[in-house]
Amino acid sequence: MKTRSRTGRLFLYLGAILIGLLFALPFLYTIYTSLVPMRYVNKLVSPELWTLDNYKMFFTNEAYDVPGWFLNTLIMTGIVVIGNLIINPMAGFALAKLDFRGKSVIYWIVVATMMVPYHMILIPVYVNVAQLGWLNTFWALTVPFLYQGLYIFMLRQFFISVPNEFIEAARIDGLTKMGAFWRIVYPLARSSLITMSILAFAGTWNSYLIPSTLANTPERYVLVVGLNSVKDMFFENTPLIMAGVVLSTLPIIIFFFVFQRQYIEGISNAGVKG
Repeated sequence: MKTRSRTGRLFLYLGAILIGLLFALPFLYTIYTSLVPMRYVNKLVSPELWTLDNYKMFFTNEAYDVPGWFLNTLIMTGIVVIGNLIINPMAGFALAKLDFRGKSVIYWIVVATMMVPYHMILIPVYVNVAQLGWLNTFWALTVPFLYQGLYIFMLRQFFISVPNEFIEAARIDGLTKMGAFWRIVYPLARSSLITMSILAFAGTWNSYLIPSTLANTPERYVLVVGLNSVKDMFFENTPLIMAGVVLSTLPIIIFFFVFQRQYIEGISNAGVKG
């Protein structure tokens, strides 16, 4: 019986590894292509012929400012993630634990926003940003995205599971409701907050439509928008394009692998409750 169990587990692991390799194959091909000269595209060559020239070209060519695009993307993503880590938990906590008039209406409005694709409201957002004089500024790239209905909903579901006795004990010890939230409840949501951070980081870092619409000058390009302009300039240079894909994807992969355990825990804690 134990032998069958071990054999079944072995086949399960082998199957998981094969499926993982299957999903990883496109990215591995991208990395490989970015490391070979143009004449070796779609050919297997020894590591001795691999080169970092495609990456060096991005950072040394004066025709485009990849370091500046990296910095713009880092600033935009950092502000959005930090804003989501502050605003979404506060809104989720209010909808989960506080009693006030119109609470149910606000909750369903938040849920309804999850059903509306952002492309449908991009024009009104553009008009508002233009009226405020924020076009081609970091204000346009960050302020409209400091909160997300999905993350408010996800955190609300977690906060519902937090016993009210924790909050009542904190109030007895002299903390205000906000003090109880920041010192007691907020730390308990660590896994959910990391899950939200990963999703917000990936969505913001890879965003193309919104940054290209609200900030369309080269000095305000984010990485994805800038690399897309490079693609138009060097459409025939496949290794160079693949190097750009790796540059735009690698930070997300690193961020995920650093926090993957907390991400899985956060997903498991975000089930619908009460």
